[in-house]
Amino acid sequence: MKIKPQVLAARAVALCAVAATSFAAASCWAAAPPAPPAQLPWAGAKEHRGNWKLVWSDEFDKYGPPDPRNWNFESGFVRNEEDQWYQPSNAWCSNGLLTIEARREDRPNPNYEAGSAGWKKQRQFAHYTSSSLTSGSLHAWRYGRFEMRARIDTRAGMWPAFWTVGTQGEWPSGGEIDIMEFYRGNLLANLAWGTGTRWAAKWHSTRTPLEKLGDPMWSTRFHVWRMDWDQDFIRLFVDGRLLNETNLKDTVNGDAQQLNPFHQPQSIILNLAIGGQNGGDPAPTALPAKFEVDYIRVYQNQPSDAAN
Repeated sequence: MKIKPQVLAARAVALCAVAATSFAAASCWAAAPPAPPAQLPWAGAKEHRGNWKLVWSDEFDKYGPPDPRNWNFESGFVRNEEDQWYQPSNAWCSNGLLTIEARREDRPNPNYEAGSAGWKKQRQFAHYTSSSLTSGSLHAWRYGRFEMRARIDTRAGMWPAFWTVGTQGEWPSGGEIDIMEFYRGNLLANLAWGTGTRWAAKWHSTRTPLEKLGDPMWSTRFHVWRMDWDQDFIRLFVDGRLLNETNLKDTVNGDAQQLNPFHQPQSIILNLAIGGQNGGDPAPTALPAKFEVDYIRVYQNQPSDAAN
């Protein structure tokens, strides 16, 4: 597992800060955390072995905004009645990391309409800001191994996610895969697809309380999330531990077309949401909060599954 030499000192400082606020009695590491622990008893469980070839990655090694050849930004109030206003300035690359930062700051809503019934227009101000990056129309893949090494903030109100959506069809008939999602003390691994009712999803979800991961310092460390996806199964992991296994014979949309969204390309979204329908109350949390990403990598087994 790669650890970039230029980021060792920066991560040591960051780890000290997180440990001081989240674990007052804990000591701080003197260097960056090692690669996710291969010695864990669940490492390699249900391993999908193959001749993996790296077909795309972003290592976030350049300073400044995220690479526009890889990422677009979502803007404004987007989904789930979340509290944050998405804007590009809350995401940047430095010291070998992509940082997405949640801030407590007021921003006027240019779409505000007094008396509106719509949640995106009835708020005169956003009281939080953050960023959401999407590979969108730039990159999408069908099948493969998707991997992220990252550290997430697990305090109240934070809702980070590393997920994918289908390139064809509206949600949820286009499919959604939540490789990493966290809120309210639980690590989630989910798939969603369509039903016979528009915009109503069928979910195959798992929730793992952080305390069951067996490490009181878990939130201060970097971890590796992974999806292994082929024509038969999607398997979602953290640090080699299998969280969710879904048989794709069960994921056919319930509408008249009866399509299976997980046999089409999916694009990636990275975001740090705040509050909203699932994130919880962010009021007690001292901000800023950070979602730090070391890399995103996509591997594939078969040349015919090349990136779009």
